[in-house]
Amino acid sequence: MCDRRVLVLTGATGSGKTALAIELARQFDAEIVGADSRQIYRGMPIGTAAPSPEQLSTVPHHLIGFLDPQERYSAARYAEDALQAIRSIHARGRHAIVAGGTGFYIRALLGGVAPAPQYDEALRARLAREALVHPPQFLAEWLRVRDRRRAGQVHPRDTYRVLRALEIAMAAPAQTLRDDAIPNLRSEGLAWELIFLDVGWPILDRRIARRVETMLRTGLLEEAERVGEGAVAASAVGYPQALAYLGGWSTEAELRATLERATRRYARRQRAWFRGEPATQWIAPDRVADVVREKLRWSSKRE
Repeated sequence: MCDRRVLVLTGATGSGKTALAIELARQFDAEIVGADSRQIYRGMPIGTAAPSPEQLSTVPHHLIGFLDPQERYSAARYAEDALQAIRSIHARGRHAIVAGGTGFYIRALLGGVAPAPQYDEALRARLAREALVHPPQFLAEWLRVRDRRRAGQVHPRDTYRVLRALEIAMAAPAQTLRDDAIPNLRSEGLAWELIFLDVGWPILDRRIARRVETMLRTGLLEEAERVGEGAVAASAVGYPQALAYLGGWSTEAELRATLERATRRYARRQRAWFRGEPATQWIAPDRVADVVREKLRWSSKRE
């Protein structure tokens, strides 16, 4: 039986989380629980850089490609689903690796946030109407006035997340859940280690450029057209840029430039988020296995 400690592996986009998580899972007899707010959606493997079918077949993965792109999904629901997956993994006597780059999901799972899963239909409809008549800058400023902390955690042009944060900020206090109202690793008494892959900017820049080239070569435009601009998942980095190109708003050269720029900005936001998480350990990828042995006391299958 495993000791129920959990490895939470995160990092900026392009830092190699997917490959390293699979390598560690094979080495330490573990299964992987995704922590990416766009890889949860079906039919979007190119734009979300989801694990390939070959990678998915290497070790068991959970919470990857299981939702329709039109469906909304909250951090609270993620925490519950991830915790259930972790319980199942431990019941099989295996270790659990949570791997992904969505900071709010990870914070919810660790018990550091009080997510708001309630659905206020009237409030959401009102905010949707506001989004139709006001530009993203207005919505972002509105959020900043209502909740400066949440405003600092979302990109001002990510309209979906800005609206969700506004919905939470404007919910009646009686509806807001306490930290312990949502099951999480802390409430379950599970220990964890939160590791951010410490990869330098020169390496990230090269990988991001290669990723953009690969995405375009393997069908990002067709995937974006199929998903459509009305899908909840279409706000993910890459899809607005691809849809703008398909709509005739940019040239191919501009598409490549905007894709790279948007991806780098997202990587910077990820790094900034986890620098604000006090439990985060910044570890070079080639040292992670040693940290796992030392702090989680996991043993390699070969040992």
